Amino acid sequence: MNTTFQRALVLMLVAALLVLTRLHLPTTFGHIGPLPDASWAAFFIGGYYLRTWSRWAFPLFMAAAVVVDYIVISGQGINFWTHYCVSPAYWFLLPAYGALWLGGTLLRRYQTESHGRTLALLAGSLLASVTVCHLLSQGSFYWLSPVVSEPTLAGWWKNFSDWYLPYLRVAAIYVGLAVIVHVIVEQVVRLARPHGRTAD
Repeated sequence: MNTTFQRALVLMLVAALLVLTRLHLPTTFGHIGPLPDASWAAFFIGGYYLRTWSRWAFPLFMAAAVVVDYIVISGQGINFWTHYCVSPAYWFLLPAYGALWLGGTLLRRYQTESHGRTLALLAGSLLASVTVCHLLSQGSFYWLSPVVSEPTLAGWWKNFSDWYLPYLRVAAIYVGLAVIVHVIVEQVVRLARPHGRTAD
């Protein structure tokens, strides 16, 4: 993944995954319904593959997420700025998604030739970045949103723990699928390379 074309292709694919799943469009797979929101995984994957483009790729992903939210909310006939999701807590999505992007970036920076060590780093960085993201996004919503009229520490912890595993599971599934695609593409490229030729 060293060429500009490869990075641009990944950017388009991951951004499309973010937008299409965040829109909650119905799928064509019978009664499955909309695919789970891949936003968290998209920011993590983006941080991994687009590390050198972070200065503008991360703002692009953030803008896409906000535009999709605007389309979904205004499409329901609701004023975007008065929707309960767009409280002061909404702006905590910037550091929350930044934590996911940073997790992918650090994984890319510290991965090694050892597949076992890289998988351990993947699991650790994904777990840590999802945890920080959830703390920021869920915590800010619970404490700052007018939806919760009387916030308490016990109420926050219950809300946090109720939603933590579902969000982690969805992110892990998408990242796991990305790993599978990554390995398949690597094998195809390796097999297609003429024998004895090394990569540039």
